[in-house]
Amino acid sequence: MPEEVLFKSESRQSREEIAAYLRSVADKLESGEAITLSAGGESVTMEPPAQPTFEVKAEREGPTGAPGELSIELELEWDEDGGDGDAADGDLSIE
Repeated sequence: MPEEVLFKSESRQSREEIAAYLRSVADKLESGEAITLSAGGESVTMEPPAQPTFEVKAEREGPTGAPGELSIELELEWDEDGGDGDAADGDLSIE
């Protein structure tokens, strides 16, 4: 299935700035409000359902045995037709 990017933003920020942004997203999710992403002249508003699929990935990209790029990816997914997405089993925790 082809992917259409509706919004993308990438910038270097402090851990404190990123934490504040994530807290804002968490507050919107908890209250059931729509989430508007904006940067420059671009914006998109999305309304996650009550139970979207939550995907967490830790990745390392680069050659084996040499320094690479590390990332933590957090993703919410749901069906556009109003479904809550595919649920996966397992408890997620952050330590």
